[in-house]
Amino acid sequence: MTTDTHGPAGGELRRRGFLRGAAVGVGAVGAVAGGAAALTGSSAAAATPSPGAKAAAAPFHGPHQAGITQAVQPSSVFLSFDVTAADRRELVELMHTVTERARFLTTGGTPAPLGITDSPSDSGTLGPQVPHDGLTITTGVGASLFDSRFGLADRKPLRLTTMPAFPDDDLQPDWCHGDLSLQLAAPHPDTVLHALRDITRHTRGGMQVRWRMDGFTSPPRPTGTPRNHLGFKDGTANPDITDPTTARQLLWTHGNGEPPWTTGGSYQVIRLIRMLVEFWDRVSLTEQERMFGRARDTGAPLDGTHEFDTPKFAQDPMGDVIPLDSHIRLANPRTTKTDNSRLLRRAYNYDHGMDNNGNLDMGLIFVCYQQDLERQFTAVQKRLAGEPLVDYITPYGGGYFFALPGVHDRTDWLGRALLT
Repeated sequence: MTTDTHGPAGGELRRRGFLRGAAVGVGAVGAVAGGAAALTGSSAAAATPSPGAKAAAAPFHGPHQAGITQAVQPSSVFLSFDVTAADRRELVELMHTVTERARFLTTGGTPAPLGITDSPSDSGTLGPQVPHDGLTITTGVGASLFDSRFGLADRKPLRLTTMPAFPDDDLQPDWCHGDLSLQLAAPHPDTVLHALRDITRHTRGGMQVRWRMDGFTSPPRPTGTPRNHLGFKDGTANPDITDPTTARQLLWTHGNGEPPWTTGGSYQVIRLIRMLVEFWDRVSLTEQERMFGRARDTGAPLDGTHEFDTPKFAQDPMGDVIPLDSHIRLANPRTTKTDNSRLLRRAYNYDHGMDNNGNLDMGLIFVCYQQDLERQFTAVQKRLAGEPLVDYITPYGGGYFFALPGVHDRTDWLGRALLT
C-alpha cells in the first residue's frame, strides 16, 4: 500500500471500505451531540494571530505524538468519534487513513489533482497550497474501542476506563466518552477547520462524530500564562516536562503492567467545564482570589509576588494567607506524598453563545496528560471535591482516552502496534 500523503490518493484507496453508509453520514461533518453550536466568530478572532504569522512545524514522526508537550495554540477543536468500521480490517484501514491525512496536513503540500470531472481533492479554504501552519493532530483511543467488536479486549491499556462522574459533576451522556478522540490545534482557526473537514471527508463511513467542542487560547495579558473566562491564569504550575526524568515519571507510559504497545503514549483526560460567568462576576475580587489562592492581576500565589513563585504552604499551616480549601492548595499540596500526582494541564476556553435561558454559555476545555489516571487525575479530583469553586463551574462532558504512541517513520501508522 502507498504511504504517499501529498494528496488524498492513499486515503482514497483505504477509504473504499468506508463508503458503505456514507449516505446516512451526510451532514455529520461538524455536527455535535445535543445540537451545540461551534465557536463563535468573535471568540475565534480574539485568539487569532495575524494571517501572515509563520508557525514552526511540529515534527510528525517520533516516539510521541505532537500536540501533547507543545505550547498551547490559539485555535483548537476537540472531537470524540464512534467507530463505525465493520471489523478489525476496516479499523486498520481507518487508522491508516487518519495517519496519512494527519501526516499530510501537518507537513503541508499540494493537494493531488483528480481531473476536471471529479470533485476537488481539497476544500480550498487554505488556498492552492496547504500550509502546515504549525498544526498538530493528536489521536487517542477510548475504553469502548476495546469491547467485543475488534478483538482488542486483551490489549486495553491497564488503567483506561470510562470516565466516571465525580461528586461535583453533572455529566450529560451526549457529551461524554467515545471510541476515538481527536485534538486539532494551530495558530489560526481556518487551519484547524480545514483539517477537520479533510479528516472527516476521508474517514466517512469509518467513524462518526459523537461530540465536538471548538476552543481558543487567549494571548498572555499582559504577560505569562493565558487566562480563562474567570479572569485567572490557567496552567501556571505545570511540571517541567522538558526534563526527561520528570516526563518519564509523570507523562509517558512504560512498563508497570501496561501492554508493551502502549510505550510512549499517555493517558488523556478531556473535561468540558461550563463556567457560570455571570454569577462569578458578582463575587468580590478578594473572595475570588481566596478561592483560587492566587492574585488575579499577577497570577502570583497570595503569599508571593510573581506568577511563578512557589507558594509556601508549610509556613502557613492554618491557611491564614492561602486558604486550606483554595484551588491551588488542594490541586497541588506540594508535599513529598503528592509530588507524584502532578499532571500536564492544557487549558482552552470555549464560547457557545447563549443557553435556552438567555445565559452566557462559556467555559473551559480542560485537557491533561499523565502516566497513570488513578495516581494523578483521580487523586487530584478527589482532593478538589467540594472546593468553593464548585458553585461557579459545572463539569458536564468529556472522557478518558489513551493518546497513542507516536508514528516513527513513513512506514509506520497510528495504532500499528495495537492492531497488528
